[in-house]
Formats: sequence, structure tokens, C-alpha cells
Amino acid sequence: MATNPMQKKARNSFLLGMLVMLLIAGIIIAFLFIQLMNKTREEQEELKASVNVYVLNQDVKSGQIITTDMLQTQTVNRNLVPSNATSDISIIEDYALQDKEGNDVYTKVENNEPVLYIRRDNREQKLQKEEETDNYYIERSNEKEYIELNSVPLIAKVDMNANTVITTDLITKSDNPTTNDLREQEYNMLVLPVDLQSGDYIDIRVQFPSGQDFIVVSKKEVEIPMIAGTDSPDTIRVDLTEDEILHMSCAIVESYRVNGSKLYVTKYTEAGMQEASTPTFPVNRETSELISNNPNIVERIKQEINARYNNNGSVNIRNNYINPTINGTGEEGNTNLRTKMDESITNAQNSRREYLESLAGEATATTTTEE
Repeated sequence: MATNPMQKKARNSFLLGMLVMLLIAGIIIAFLFIQLMNKTREEQEELKASVNVYVLNQDVKSGQIITTDMLQTQTVNRNLVPSNATSDISIIEDYALQDKEGNDVYTKVENNEPVLYIRRDNREQKLQKEEETDNYYIERSNEKEYIELNSVPLIAKVDMNANTVITTDLITKSDNPTTNDLREQEYNMLVLPVDLQSGDYIDIRVQFPSGQDFIVVSKKEVEIPMIAGTDSPDTIRVDLTEDEILHMSCAIVESYRVNGSKLYVTKYTEAGMQEASTPTFPVNRETSELISNNPNIVERIKQEINARYNNNGSVNIRNNYINPTINGTGEEGNTNLRTKMDESITNAQNSRREYLESLAGEATATTTTEE
């Protein structure tokens, strides 16, 4: 049957319209597919760039113990948080505060002040700290029941607001909060362990030729300064309180006077589980008087030091062993002291010069690159 020109034209127009519609639909589908692929790729890239960090869910004061109930995790872009925040999750999990039976310690706010609690035997009980001994306890029938914790508490170094990302610079694994007399001290006269690294916890000890060996300061986190991109071979930094600085000064001067004496460092094998050693070095009378009259040292610390050293055992050690050894050095001891003090000062000056030269070299290299 013959098709008239009008019908043929209409059919062709219909087919052309269908073809155009299919073409447009194909373009739209292709566009949507590309958009979907791009979105999926962006989501994958964001996922790869994301990291879980701990943030505070409440305000925290400097020196306050941080318990796990005060924290929550957030997934954020890695580029938006400090690099040292990514490792904090394992630190906090390893140092979650519990007693030896695995009961969690948590924090409640009472009268705008944080209070520690622990649930034992299905009872919520307030966890308190004994000022004289720094031991933790709960009260049962008006008597103290001491609680042994499984780890060293995490302490806030500074005041922090809620939603602050926790970094290693903001917390410390110690139950010694940042006090007004805490200072960063640098020493270059100590014998260091071969494998000592920044972040290790140490005791500083003094040994005399008689075999007497004493702990001067205990359980300090050590930092090894870097000079020209490498660790200093002989210098460490530790944070010490005023009384600890005086103890170190006394030990340094007296060890310098005696040939064969040694100031050295020992490492803790499991700092999180091991309690701090009790210092045993009995300072001389002059240092003891200086500590007693120093307004920068709190009264409780003075009393602890007096109780520690003003007993017959410590007095006998000082009078019968240390004093005779030091007094017997005579003029040779004075010469040793001057020589070793000069060496220490020269080493410190050289290290400072090398450090400044390394900074100048880095600045020059940066300027050259920019040009």
C-alpha cells in the first residue's frame, strides 16, 4: 500500500524525535554515571584521608586526670588535625585508668569540680588521693581501703575546652601535674644508655667510687634535642621541679669533685606499669637548708624531703660515707670541679652554636629554593 508523502514525513519526524530523545537520555545517563563515579571516588579519597581522633566531651583543667568517659572519637580529615593526634588513640587505650580487678575509673562533676569514682562490687564509690603518700583509696566504714591502679593516670598539661582534639603535647603519662615551679632542664654530663630515645622514662643516679649508688631524681620523661637533624649524643632534657633541680645541682657538684664517680641514666622497662622509684640521694646540709627556705617549693614537698633524709639511716650515709669521700678530695677536688664545670659549659655552648648554625643553614636552603 502506497504511503503518501505526509505520512512518510510524519513517520520520519517521529523516528528522528525518538532518536534525539534516546541520544539526550544517553547523554544524561552518561553524565549522571560520571557524576556518580566522581562522587564515589571523592568519598573513597575522603575515607582514605580520614582518621579517628579522640576529642574531649567536657572542659578540663590543667592537672586534671583524664578518664575514658571524658572522651569520644570523631572521624575527621587527616589534614585538619595535628599529626601527633593520630597516635593518641593507642596511648589512651593503653593507659585507660582501672584498678587491678579491671574496674574502670570515671569522672563526675560535683559543685563544678571533677571527682573520681570507681564501681566495685556493684557499688559506686568516690576514689580519693592521699596527699601524704599519693596513694588512691576509697572509704569503707570510715576506714581507708587503698586501691592499686593498673597504670599511670593521663594528666592534662593545660586547660582545655570541650571538643579539643587530644594530642601528645596536651597530655602527660604521669600523676605529676604541671606545677608553677616546673622547668625544662638540659644536662650534658650524664652517662646515657646506648638505646635511649625521646619519650623514654628514666631515673638519674649518682655512683661514688666507694660503691654507694643513689637515685637523685626518678621517673622523668626524657627528650633528646636534635642538632642539624640528628639526636644529640650527650644532651638530654627533662622537666624538673625546684627541689629536683637543687638535688641535681648537689649531685653534679659533688660527683665532679670525686674522681671515679659517675652520674648516669637508667631506663624504665614498662613505664606505664612501674611506679616511680623513691629518690635516695641525701643532699648536703647547705642544699637541705636551701630547700627548707626556698619559697618556690611547696610545704608538703619540704616535709617529704625532711622525712626522707632527716632520719638516722640517711644521716649516717651522708656523714659516714659521702661527706668523708668529698672532704677527702682537698684541692684536687676543687680542681676537678672547675675543670668539669668548664667542660660542661663549653659543651653546652658548642651544642648551642651547632644548633643555631643548623637553623641558619635551613633558612639559607629555603631562600635558595624559593629563588
